[in-house]
Parts: sequence; structure tokens; C-alpha cells
Amino acid sequence: MLRYLLEKEFKQILRNKMLPRFILLFPCMALLVFPLAANFEVRHLSLGIVDCDRSPYSSRLARKLAASTLFRLEELSSDYAKALKEIELDRADIVLEIPAGFERRLVEGEPVELMISANSVNGAKGGLGSAYLGSLVSDFSSELRSELGNSPAGNLAPSFSILTLYRYNPRLEYPVYMVPALMVMLLAMLCGFLPALNIVGEKESGTIEQMNVTPVRRLPFILSKLIPYWVIGFIALTICFGVARLVYGLAPEGSFLVIYLFASVFVLALSGFGLVISNYAKTIQQAMFMMFFFVITFVLMSGLYTPVASMPDWAQAVSRLFPLRYFMAVMRLVYLKGSGLGDLLVPLAALLGFAAFFNGWAVLSYRKKS
Repeated sequence: MLRYLLEKEFKQILRNKMLPRFILLFPCMALLVFPLAANFEVRHLSLGIVDCDRSPYSSRLARKLAASTLFRLEELSSDYAKALKEIELDRADIVLEIPAGFERRLVEGEPVELMISANSVNGAKGGLGSAYLGSLVSDFSSELRSELGNSPAGNLAPSFSILTLYRYNPRLEYPVYMVPALMVMLLAMLCGFLPALNIVGEKESGTIEQMNVTPVRRLPFILSKLIPYWVIGFIALTICFGVARLVYGLAPEGSFLVIYLFASVFVLALSGFGLVISNYAKTIQQAMFMMFFFVITFVLMSGLYTPVASMPDWAQAVSRLFPLRYFMAVMRLVYLKGSGLGDLLVPLAALLGFAAFFNGWAVLSYRKKS
């Protein structure tokens, strides 16, 4: 019986001219566009420099900042009020004021204070931009300490350097962090929305009445709805792997088998949840709105944009109730750190629990009505 039900489901999917194209093109287009839009890298900030010293050292500092790819030098002036006005007009992101006597104090070994004024309407942009600028100024200071300390007249203490090693993402590229997580979001959308529209679509078209008068039991009926979207999830995930490799040069440090294992359980859980929504909804519109609400909540609480560890304690506790949190962590750990199955037993147990709960609910909530 299950074989014929599956044959019916696959035929229905293939008869829909739009759906197979959507399944193939959506992962490609999403992975090409989303990493560009969901990008929190801060680069090419507009920088205004107020040089009140007009000395060789202050000019050298200005040239160093202008040569950085992080900043775009907009103005070099000696009027701080004018430069601050550029921030108010949103034509500059950061203003650096170099005080008078800058070079003299450096040569004499006196402390020098530079003022950084940042536009923090966008808090992340203002904070990261100020940190980047401070790091470049600190690097410039280390260069001068080394030069002056090695001069005959210099009596400064020897400087030291810090070598930073970035693990798992050496070039600090944001797509490396986002692309594995976006794959999870794509699977959630495909394998959540499509099952949610399945049974309720048959209700609206009237074909569910034909099923209700057959001796088909609830378990085979629900399985026939789950398995096609389980297969679709594997196809979409494989396409995502190909796009990530070809476009971003990303390949998992860990095993593909581990990812496919977790994906199979995750897709089963999300598809079961979609069928639960479909069982209770009376129209496609109701199913779409309910699924949209839950998927958006799952995504926002999963750590896609904001790390779960940075959330308030109550939000971290609530996020444990959502399957996306666990699979999102698994994808990043396997892709970036090469974690194995032994390191991921807790997420595996959680996803198995979600799959059993949602699919059991889907079977029990389906009612045949004559």
C-alpha cells in the first residue's frame, strides 16, 4: 500500500511544472544571494581625519589609514566641528582627531591622546569601525616605538608584537560562517512549507475525500507524505554543497556522512511539523501563515544571525525547544571544525526527539472523515 501512495505523491510533485524547478533553483539562487545580503562585515567606512598637528608623523598616520581597505578617506581638515557635521549629515562614519603637538609628544615619549568620534546609529558598524581604527592606530604606535627605540637618542622600552592565529576561519570571511547556516534555513523552508501545504491542499481540492473512503491507515498515509520531502531535502542539500564548493570554495572539514545523517533526522522532524500544521489548517492561507510564523521564530532563535550564547538567559532556554538551533550548530561544527559524530551526540538526541514527537503528533492528529 505504501508503495502506491508514494507513487501517487511523486507523480503529483512531477506534474506540478513549477515545483521541480523551484526545488532545483531555490537552493542555488538563495546561496548566491543570501550571503551577500546577510553580511555583517564592516568595510569601506567613510573616515574623516582632523589633523591639528600638520606634521610628518600625523601625515604618515593619515596615509596609513587611507591605505587600509577598511576605510575610505573622505576629508583631511583641521576643523573638528566641520568634520563632526559630516557625521551628522551621514556623509562620514568615523572622525579621528589628531591633536596639536602630536609629533613632539611622540618624540619626547609623552602620552598622546587621539579622539575617535563614531556614528553609532548602527551600533555594530560604529563599534567595529572604532575597534578597527584603534587597532590601526595601535599598530602605527608600535612602528614608531620600534623606530624611536632603535634611534641613538631613543631610550624607550623595547616593544613586543602579538601574532594572532585565527582558527577555523583564518581569513575571517563572513560567508564561511554564514553559508553552512543558510543551508539549514533553506532546508527548513523547503521541508517545512511544502509538507504544510500538502494535506490542506488536498482538502481544498477535494481529493482528500477520496482518500478518506479508502482502507488506508494513518501511519502509511503520513509516511507517504513524509518520504517525498525527505528525498527533496537530500536533493536540495546536495545542490547546496555543490554551490558552496563552486562559488565560495567551501567544503566541510568533517564528514559528509555525518551531515547527511543529521540532515535526514532534521528533515524528518521539520516535515512532520509541517504535516501537523497541514492537519489542523483548513485552508492553504491558514497553513502558510502558521508555518511562516513558526519558521521565522525558529530561524531568529537558532543562532543564524545572533549567536545563541549572546542571547539573554530566557532566550537561550526557549531556543532549546527549536530543532533549528541544534542542526545549525552541527552544520557549523562539521563544516568549520571537522567535528565527528562522537562530538555531536547531544544535538543528535535532541533532533531524534523532535522527529519522534512531531511525526507521532502528525499521525495522531490526522483524522479520516467520511
